[in-house]
Formats: sequence, C-alpha cells, structure tokens
Amino acid sequence: MLQGKVAIVTGGTRGIGFAVVKKFLDNGAKVVLFGTKEESVQSALIKLKQANPGYDVMGMHPDITDMNEVAKAFEEIQKRYGKIDIVVNNAGISARDSLYSYKEEDFVKIMNLNIKAVFNCSKVGASYMKQNGGGVILNTSSMVSIYGQAAGCGYPASKFAVNGLTKSLARELGRDKIRVNAVAPGVIHTDMVDSLPEEMIKPLIASIPIGRMGEPEDVANAFLFLASDMASFITGAILSVDGAGMC
Repeated sequence: MLQGKVAIVTGGTRGIGFAVVKKFLDNGAKVVLFGTKEESVQSALIKLKQANPGYDVMGMHPDITDMNEVAKAFEEIQKRYGKIDIVVNNAGISARDSLYSYKEEDFVKIMNLNIKAVFNCSKVGASYMKQNGGGVILNTSSMVSIYGQAAGCGYPASKFAVNGLTKSLARELGRDKIRVNAVAPGVIHTDMVDSLPEEMIKPLIASIPIGRMGEPEDVANAFLFLASDMASFITGAILSVDGAGMC
C-alpha cells in the first residue's frame, strides 16, 4: 500500500510509533524512525532487522522541539532518498497531575513535545512535500482530545491543539496536494498502560463496548490507511480508534 514511499515517524522506537514503523515497512515504505536517544533508536533498529533483514529503515535522534535540528534531519533524509512522502508526528508525553500540583515546567515540556514538535516537523516536511508534488502529514491525537480527562490538563490541552493544527493545515495545504489527518487512539496496550495498576485498568476496559483494550497494530492499521492512496480524498479528519470507549 505504500510501495516506494519515504516516511518519517517520530516517537518510532516503541509502542504505537514502533507498530506504525513496522506496518509501513511491511507495506513497502522506506522509513526513518526518530527517537529521543541513540540507544533506544539502535535498539528499535535491531528489532526491526531481526524481524526482516530486508527492511529499508534508518534511525535518527534529533531534538524535534528545535526547528534547526528538525531542518537538518529532514535535509539529510531528502538528500538520501530524494523525497519525503509521509510524516507521522507521533512523539508525545503525558501526565496526570492535579492542577493544584501541576508544575509550570512540566506543562511547558508537554506543550513543547506534543505541539511545538508537531508544528516543526509539519512545517519542514510540508516544504519538501510541496517541492515533490504532494504528501501526507499524520498526527497522533487522543481520545482525551474529545472527552478531556479528570487530571493532567496539559495532555488533553495539547491534543486539542493537535486536532486544531490538523484541521487548519488540511485546509491550508490541500492546494499543494498535501493531506493532513490525525488518529485519536483510546486505551491501547502499550508499556505505559502496562505500568498502570490493575484497579485502574479494569474500569478502563469496562468502559469499552468491544470489551478489550486496543493493540498498537489496531492504531497502525489506521495510520496505514490514511497514509495510503485509499484515503486520497480524506483530509482534515480525526479518526478515533478507541472501541467507542471513554476515559
């Protein structure tokens, strides 16, 4: 479905991001995964090469909250592959601190990675896509961008902003044949969820009509569809992948 496409996936070393990287590779894309540290990037690359030595994948670890580092990384990728077709803005962090104990620096940290980095990668990526005749920008949102959450207001606020960027950029970049969409996962079986106590997980699962948590591959399938030509007339959409559950 993505044969010959060149994709960048931020936050691609684990969880949903790693599943997206593997799904894209399995569908013929050449993928550059971004991580925060060289060790985590190399670990992810080893896992992928063990799964399939034929994968065309490389890894980088720029600070995506820094526009200059993003520009340098994307320039290197453009020079290596000659184009950038897909950018998946998946990197993000969350918190569940009460407003009364929320530290300003923690709020700013979430905004920098969850919003500023999306802006940076979208801006630089779009400039190459325009030169190359079009492309796809995909963002990871969240079910809490729709419902909010009872604590940790920075995370849902950042995902509301991601939705706003998605819809606005879809309108602005459509004339350049660049589609922009987002995927809003619900409760997904990742390391972060595994670290939660059982008394917290059980009510979450009980709220999902389908009766189970989602798997990273469920979300990766949504990204694959939106990245492919099957979604050629879809832009500005926020696709919920949550089993109709509410946090």
